[in-house]
Amino acid sequence: MAPEIRDRPRPPRVRPERRRRSDVVVAAALTVILIGVTVVLWVTSDAAGTSSRPAEVPIVAPPAATAVPTAVTEAWRAPSGATVAPVVSGPAVVTADGDLVVGRDALTGEERWSYERDRPLCTVAAGFPRADDGRGRVLALYAEGSQWCSELTALRPDTGERAAASNPDVRPGTQLLASGSSVVATGADYLEVMRSDLVKTLEYGAVPIPVQVKQQPRPQCTRASTALGADRLGLVERCPGEGTDRLTLVATDGEKGAEQPEVHFSVLLPGTGAVIVAVSAERVAVALPGPPRLLLFDHAGQQVAEHPLDVPESELTDPPGGVAATVTRDRRVSWWTGSRTISLDGQDLTPQWTVRDALGPAVPYADALLVPVPGGLRVLDAAGTELRTIPVDRPPGPVRPATLGVMLLEQRGGEVVALRPASP
Repeated sequence: MAPEIRDRPRPPRVRPERRRRSDVVVAAALTVILIGVTVVLWVTSDAAGTSSRPAEVPIVAPPAATAVPTAVTEAWRAPSGATVAPVVSGPAVVTADGDLVVGRDALTGEERWSYERDRPLCTVAAGFPRADDGRGRVLALYAEGSQWCSELTALRPDTGERAAASNPDVRPGTQLLASGSSVVATGADYLEVMRSDLVKTLEYGAVPIPVQVKQQPRPQCTRASTALGADRLGLVERCPGEGTDRLTLVATDGEKGAEQPEVHFSVLLPGTGAVIVAVSAERVAVALPGPPRLLLFDHAGQQVAEHPLDVPESELTDPPGGVAATVTRDRRVSWWTGSRTISLDGQDLTPQWTVRDALGPAVPYADALLVPVPGGLRVLDAAGTELRTIPVDRPPGPVRPATLGVMLLEQRGGEVVALRPASP
């Protein structure tokens, strides 16, 4: 006999909740608020204020220079008020003006990529030449309000794509000084050193918001000039209560972290008005007036040499941005004082020769050196012997030169002018 199946009681029917008009109004208001917050966050974000147009095809470097031309002709020019010298990074020439950074074909000046933000540029420079198999990086530092330069972006020079970003706490007037795997953002009261991923490896001076107190050796001092080389940062400091300038050498990436500088030495100099010129793997070079002379120190802080300088006393003053006008290439440091170009050995920093009536430092081109002078480019051999002058029609004023392959580049005020060998 089949078991009896009893009817199970049905569960009570749940009546659907009636939506009141007030509930609908509240839900709609919340939706509008959320949309508004999202829009505000987007509009005020860095992404909303950034326009990035990478290159469709990576830039290719021009052919190498094999001989010094007898004549040059202007190929192109572009505004570049945010650079102190032509920015050559990997295969590209980079110009920067206002809020816009442009990567250009060196031969034609054609715009191949651009990067723009809704704030003015403080400065732009090349750095980290070993990054991306030798392509390097373009470093664009933007302002944050009127008091700070705190928006730093690293771009790939061949495409303009973003590679890294950071937020240093430096002031307007700063310069980006690069050497090897480090870059320093200079400043009179405070400066920062960063590595290739833009992680801070050293802070020095009056730290704006210190994580640890009493870590800085001389926060009350002023940094008058700065040089970078061989994983070391050289500084001329002026401190209250000291009658002469001070020379300090600091590791760019010390063992105790960025907050605690690792000082190799700090010594008082025999005078005031000093300018640090260069730091090499062996020496530190400092120029002093009264009379003009170049002092060389080893990395223990001992003075090892002194050389007289054929330089007007008036030119040994604090350089713009705290950085001397130098070019370091091919085991040579070329230093422009304002009217003289002085060649220093790249290792021991001994002066080799001096060119008078110069408009900027020397740059290598093929097997020679080129020095901008009034009316042209003076051609020198490695010993500093004048061979001839290439005529260049340009207005009077300082010239910061650079080269990329066969192209000659000149920063003239707020413009970069590209010169190419003239056709025979």
